[in-house]
Amino acid sequence: MFHSIFSSLDSFVSTLQTLLYVDVVQPFLFKVGLMDYDEDTYDALYWVIVGVLEVIAMYAILRPLEALRPAEKWENRKGVRVDVLYTWIVKLGILNLFFFFTFQPLFDSLQGWLRLHNVPNLEIDNLWPGVTTQPLVAFAIYLVVLDFAGYWYHRLEHRFGIWWELHAVHHSQQKMSLWSDDRNHLLDDILQASFFATVALVIGVEPSQFVVLVAITNLMQSVQHANIRLSYGWLGERLLVGPAFHRRHHAIGFGHEGTKYGCNFGVLLPWWDMLFRSVSWNREIEPTGIRDQIAVPGARAVNYGDGFIEQHWLAFRRIGARFTAWRSGGRRNSDTDTAPV
Repeated sequence: MFHSIFSSLDSFVSTLQTLLYVDVVQPFLFKVGLMDYDEDTYDALYWVIVGVLEVIAMYAILRPLEALRPAEKWENRKGVRVDVLYTWIVKLGILNLFFFFTFQPLFDSLQGWLRLHNVPNLEIDNLWPGVTTQPLVAFAIYLVVLDFAGYWYHRLEHRFGIWWELHAVHHSQQKMSLWSDDRNHLLDDILQASFFATVALVIGVEPSQFVVLVAITNLMQSVQHANIRLSYGWLGERLLVGPAFHRRHHAIGFGHEGTKYGCNFGVLLPWWDMLFRSVSWNREIEPTGIRDQIAVPGARAVNYGDGFIEQHWLAFRRIGARFTAWRSGGRRNSDTDTAPV
């Protein structure tokens, strides 16, 4: 059944890909003298079509739910608009596709070297012949492995100051919506794309499977960030990350400012938070954002930027300030023969 559904969707997207390429893209490439990029552009078009369909689907499903069952009621949606731009940039999948196909020749060479030296390759789908070779089972294994990697990637973003300043662009949104998932610093997007492309290639994910894995992950994360009051029930909340679970991660004073450095880091599955004791099941609707965005007596509120360019620039400024503070601390410590913190 899974294979049949996937084949039908793949055929539909492939048909659109061919029609658009033959009638629109190829004539344009020929006209501007870019036919050297003919094959790469054709491959990329598949990913772009999947991204467009994904945005249409998530808006058609989630926007009505936000209107009918909002977790928070806002006077206006002004702060949400910039996230729409982030969504179109990310959902088109150009970064993921670029890194996947850029790293593919490198891993092909590496696997050839391993075979030459009789070192077995890592082929997860062949762990249990007859079982893990089934398309649905293999796909589920890939999904779990990538989600495990995603949990630690996300958790470490909250652990290291410089990395956090990039991720803070995401957390600075105080009006979470269906568009908020893709609100990330582009440098962080590049790091994520390269990381997950590497993991996917190491465990043997095929390009067509990778497209579907990324599409499913993106769509589920859009649901998690949506401004909707939605519960999966006691069992469902322990099987999949839902909006309430992830909203706790974004809550001021809890998500990244908790006992150690936050809670509810799970991307699709809450299992890793349960296993590594970073889970919080609190379902109260708390304000989202970062604590220092709120002015307090004796301190001004920190500005994380309202527009796309400003948000990126201010992140680099915060990173620069951390480097300056670290260097100053290092010089002071060297005067007293102690190592910098």
